[in-house]
Amino acid sequence: MSESLITKQAIADGFKGLMRIKSFDKITISDIAKSCGLNRQTFYYHFQDKYELLDWIYYNEAISVMTEGLTFENWSSRIYRMLTQMKKEDYFYINAFKASGQKEFEAYLFSVAKELFKEIITNLSGEKEIKLEDMDFIASFFSYGTVGIIVAWAQEGMRESPEFLKERFENLVLDSKNLAVKRFLSAL
Repeated sequence: MSESLITKQAIADGFKGLMRIKSFDKITISDIAKSCGLNRQTFYYHFQDKYELLDWIYYNEAISVMTEGLTFENWSSRIYRMLTQMKKEDYFYINAFKASGQKEFEAYLFSVAKELFKEIITNLSGEKEIKLEDMDFIASFFSYGTVGIIVAWAQEGMRESPEFLKERFENLVLDSKNLAVKRFLSAL
């Protein structure tokens, strides 16, 4: 691991430690730097502000866990891994999402989900050619639903288990795959 990555991880760990005791909005750059034994300048060398740090944590500790090697065949296990990672540090995600710090997380997760749903639609359409706007509409519909559920789950305190959500997603996608999407495609 590079020295820069080690420093970024130390800053992230300090920040997450502070999130256990303070709300996101009350944490300053000075607080973060102090918590990990660095000065403010070192923080600014690695991150522009605490929102960029938040995005870095989202990507490196949740999104990349899901997206690495993501395929149609393994999507539910990847979502489960991401949800499990989020649940493991629920204090952090709940606090960050309450502070409207989920926009980057939400946008990135949406783009990943949309590509996955496009793959599902392509597989279901077989030989039938689908207009790009129809493909985009269907993929967006399912992506907004999936991402919305994950964000609401975090904002509402992650009461359900990752296993429960994974099963719900599997049932919904499999049911949709066999019913709603096929009906929509046959109507085109």
